Parts: sequence; C-alpha cells; structure tokens
Amino acid sequence: MNQNLSSSIKLVTFKGVDQHDKWLKYGLGLHTSIEPFSGRIMWIRVWHSNRNPQLILSYYLDTLEKLGHMPMVTQSDPGSENFGIANAHTMLRQWHDPALQGTLQHRWMQSKKNVMPKDLKHFWTMVSCQAVLPHGVPNLIYQSAEDFGALDFKIKVEHEALDHVHNIYITPSHPVFDLVPCPFGDSIQRCYDELGHPLVTRHTVWEVYLRLLGMLHRDEIPHHIDELGNVEEDIDTLQLLEDHDELPYCEESDRTYYMGGVGGGLRLGIEHLNHLERLTHDEEPKITLSVDENDGLDHAGLVVWEFSDDSGSSDTSDADW
Repeated sequence: MNQNLSSSIKLVTFKGVDQHDKWLKYGLGLHTSIEPFSGRIMWIRVWHSNRNPQLILSYYLDTLEKLGHMPMVTQSDPGSENFGIANAHTMLRQWHDPALQGTLQHRWMQSKKNVMPKDLKHFWTMVSCQAVLPHGVPNLIYQSAEDFGALDFKIKVEHEALDHVHNIYITPSHPVFDLVPCPFGDSIQRCYDELGHPLVTRHTVWEVYLRLLGMLHRDEIPHHIDELGNVEEDIDTLQLLEDHDELPYCEESDRTYYMGGVGGGLRLGIEHLNHLERLTHDEEPKITLSVDENDGLDHAGLVVWEFSDDSGSSDTSDADW
C-alpha cells in the first residue's frame, strides 16, 4: 500500500479548532471544532468572545467530558487563544501515556485559514490532494470507523485527568464566562424590577426592550458599556508548556504532510498498514441477485411486489396483507 495514501485512511488522530470573526462587529464570536476525516462537527459555539484561552479550552474539555474520549493530537492556527487547548491536551495525553513527556501533542496549521463546516472537504483536500475520505453520515463514520474501512485512534480519557487540567487552566469566576458583566446585569435587573416584571413574549419583547433601553440611557449605560470592552482587555495570555518539542513535520515531495499523532507524529506503522490491508480486502458477503418468483423476494434485500395495471381486477383482501 502506498505509504502516503495510507496515512490519510484513518480516523480521530486529531481535531481541528478555529474561530470565525465576521460576526464580531455584532458582538458575536463564533468558534468551531471539526474531526476532519469523518466530517463530524464537535462543537459550534457563539459567545461575546472567541479569543480567550480559558473559554476555548472549556469548549474542548466539555466535549471530552461528554464523549469520554480524546484524539491523539489537536490542531489550530498559532494564535495564543489556542494555547490552553495545546497545553491541556498535551497534559491529558501525557497523563495516559507518560512516554509522551517532552513533546507537545498539538499541531499548528502551516497557513492561516478559517475552517468552517461547509469548507471541510476543501480544507482536507488543501492539506492532501491524495486524501481518501469516506462517504456517509459523519456521526456514523466517527462512531464506527472500521465499518468505513478506517482505523480508529480515539483514546479513553479519565475524569480525574479532566478535573486536573480544568483546575489548572480554568477559573470559573473569570468574567469571560458571564453572558454580560455582572454590574451590567444587575443594572438591567433593577430596571426590570422597576418596570414591574412585565411578561416578555414575542408580542411584547420589543416594547419591553425599548423601555429597558430608555431607563439604561438615563444614567447607567455609558459606564457599563466601557466594562463590556474591558472583558477582552483583562485576558491573561497563557504561555506554552516549557521544554516541549513540537511533533515532527514531514512534508512530502508533492507538498502533502501527515497531521496525526500515530508513530510519534511520523505516520502509520507496519502494523497499522497491515490492519488497513485486511480492512481493504475483506470479502463482501456473497449475495445472490436473483429474484424468487414465488414470493417476490429479491435476495439482495429488496422486496418486489407485482402490481396489476388493472385497479379493479384485484381480489386481494386486507387479510392477505
């Protein structure tokens, strides 16, 4: 099997994460993660920030908590907002495999490109023009790798390990986790109390909003708008783990390169190639494609019933069905 081609026939060796900034002018920061081989969207989150490393890391840890497993490698652009994932994922991998000490289990994209879900296939093709992607429902491909002729490298993650990195890198009281700054939320609540708690429905929401806005404009909104801007300014930039080497980057002559974590980041080993060969050459079940005229059963699994063109000539009763 071609070594370069085989390196793309695998599953869940890494997850890609990226932010999208086009909505920031409306105060909305989009962040997403994709498992590229299956095309499964791991998360899509919209918040007032998409650049705080604690916030981005919380998305990742929440996903691992829900799934119960992690990839071998994570990948992102080189922005400092991704340092939290890079550090935490490296620590999680080393927790489960101490032999990985000293190597960062995160890859940095070689060029900046926003990876939106609809651009997934283009993204993978951009990385390797020889990539082999399965056809099917992304969730099914992700959950059942070998059913689609792929290897599955998901790693079970311990809850204790998740708690450990969460306690190190995430401060739950950080203002980035508040939908609005607490003083601003308190002001809105006081105004709403003053209005007498009007019922908010699709018919009244605009009227209630305008009344609240008028009360905030009265004396309090300028001060709290300034505080909204300070949420980003107060972000503490994490530093990458010290004394950690990056995974090897091996570009082929055709400009393709391996992005996963198998073999210390070098690519698949002989045992993996042999496994893939077995998956590739598994014989299909021997199926007779003939039709049994006695019962109308197509032995490929399709039931064929003969219908009369004469709608009035059928004597078949409901009981026959």
